[in-house]
Amino acid sequence: MNRRLFLNHGTRAALTAALLPAVACQATTDKPTAEAPTTAGAPAEKSTDEPFALHEATVADLQDRMAKGTETARSLSEKYLARIQALNEAGPLLRAVIETNPDALTIADGLDKERKAGKVRGPLHGIPVLIKDNIDSGDQMMTTAGASALIGHKAKQDAFILQKLRAAGAVLLGKTNLSEWANFRSSHSVSGWSSRGRQSRNPYALDRSTSGSSSGSGAAVAANLCAVAIGTETDGSVVSPSSCNGLVGLKPTVGLLSRSGIIPISSTQDTAGPMARTVRDAALLLGALAGPDPADPAKLPIPTGSPTEYTTFLKADALKGQRLGVEKAHLNGPPAVAALLKEAVAALKAQGATVVEVELNKLINPLGEAEFDVLLYEFKDGVNKYLAGAGASVSNLADVIAYNNAHAAEAMPFFQQETLIKAEATDGLNNPKYKAAVQKTVSGARKAIDELLHTQQLNAIVGVTTGPAWCIDWVNGDYSTGVDFSSPAAMAGYPHLTVPMGQVLGLPVGLSFVGPAYHEGQLLALGYAYEQATHKRTAPQFLPTVA
Repeated sequence: MNRRLFLNHGTRAALTAALLPAVACQATTDKPTAEAPTTAGAPAEKSTDEPFALHEATVADLQDRMAKGTETARSLSEKYLARIQALNEAGPLLRAVIETNPDALTIADGLDKERKAGKVRGPLHGIPVLIKDNIDSGDQMMTTAGASALIGHKAKQDAFILQKLRAAGAVLLGKTNLSEWANFRSSHSVSGWSSRGRQSRNPYALDRSTSGSSSGSGAAVAANLCAVAIGTETDGSVVSPSSCNGLVGLKPTVGLLSRSGIIPISSTQDTAGPMARTVRDAALLLGALAGPDPADPAKLPIPTGSPTEYTTFLKADALKGQRLGVEKAHLNGPPAVAALLKEAVAALKAQGATVVEVELNKLINPLGEAEFDVLLYEFKDGVNKYLAGAGASVSNLADVIAYNNAHAAEAMPFFQQETLIKAEATDGLNNPKYKAAVQKTVSGARKAIDELLHTQQLNAIVGVTTGPAWCIDWVNGDYSTGVDFSSPAAMAGYPHLTVPMGQVLGLPVGLSFVGPAYHEGQLLALGYAYEQATHKRTAPQFLPTVA
């Protein structure tokens, strides 16, 4: 879930681009809990560990090493687990990983035996992957959405996408921290904070936000705690953390990936998505996860003949002859960010694309209130259905609210739960207000995107994914740094790809590519061509601040 909606419903809405990203943040330290053991102390000024053997390694790099016998699935897993131990609850205290998998090395050993016997399942065979802690895993790990109310809850079976991930041969290394309840708890929420996992930190500047809600997945991939990770998004929660952590992130068309076994917010907008350091790795992970699930009747059914191998789209000259629309408001946004976008537009043109100005956000902004209503109604309905059969200590949303009230010092030390309370007050999906809101947001967003694509003869629409990461602020909560582009694709259920575009004072900013339903391959092609022409990703250095 994106912080933008909360800014529309909270007292900090006025704090926008006037808060310059260059300003140093106030120091933040949170107290450790029994569920989140930590090493006390201020953030490290800079990582001083020895060069990491798997630094910025791609999936292809890791496969090559395993094929040559210089690494195994076990050795890769051991190296990533050691790095997690060094950086997650010690050193810079990233708190990106909420739990490691006690079965990881056993899984890796089994996959090594298969490889030795001549069986390689595919490009993810033996590759260590982290998943967000709202995705069910039928193993020894918990699934909690970061909420202390769900501590101890272990899912009965894997989520559908996790079944596919295991079948592809990936090693499930652990689960990542997130903004509690996927950032759908309070209008004053702090992205990357959960009562179970505490505060995740941005590896580029440790006092800056990782963004939400797939905060841990973003920080973990950026800091090389895994090869690739899975996040989930309702509105911005894959693309915004990817942008703020210098990653490639893809929010697929709603329906391309199953939502079964994922703690929900919205049946209309929810989807999981890959987060990686390269477009190719994101495409590989997407191919492993995609596929129809009879238990998930998505509103956008997958077309017959949809691709399963997305790397076939990746060509360095894919921008040649393409016609793209660029969000006009972003060209006139905060100067440092607008300068990055103008540089990106020049790079797109240099690769053979035609770029024209469009005004998509102007069409989407009036839909924000209706979107929030949709999420309130669907959150209560979805969470109640999930908890009813989960066997957790809380069985519905009302129980969660009561738990938080009874354990306020632990569950609500920095912000409250007014969004949960608003959701609990809704009265079901047959309410005319809800039905009207769904119609307004989905139809309105799809019409806006489709008409722009058609009338301007566009292959995709580009813009700034989100502004540079804001300061972690437990007193006032999140604030905007002036730019955002997640809502059009989120409301429409359409795909949205972000690729590193550059940095503002060391803080990453992403370039977005938005297109029509089930055009993931085409967006990946455009993003790949841009990536290969610019190479804008820079690894983090775990600095204490940007100024």
